[in-house]
Amino acid sequence: VQLQASGGGLVQAGDSLRLSCAASGRTFSSYTMGWFRQAPGKEREFVAAIAWRGGRFDYADSVKGRFTISRDNDKNTVLLQMNSLKPEDTAVYYCAAARTNYLSDKDQVNYWGKGTLVTVSS
Repeated sequence: VQLQASGGGLVQAGDSLRLSCAASGRTFSSYTMGWFRQAPGKEREFVAAIAWRGGRFDYADSVKGRFTISRDNDKNTVLLQMNSLKPEDTAVYYCAAARTNYLSDKDQVNYWGKGTLVTVSS
């Protein structure tokens, strides 16, 4: 599986942004998909994940109620809608794929995409 994230940019606090991850490979629908982020000087951290059937959603506490993850298995894409952005959301965001039934830790990831930078100004 190859992953390509896009949609990052510079926004102001309170704005919205939508990240998109395009995946190649015929087995995309069998992977749990997720987003992680890494701020300068910090560890890469879990943001959100969606199970391969879309029936399970997991979010980091810091983004619950503001971010929404979704997927379209027919289009091999996974989206991250980010609302009410805060300066602390500033990071490089990475798309990830895992063979597990759920995803919450970077050690579970089998494939990483290149990141897309999100910068939120105050």
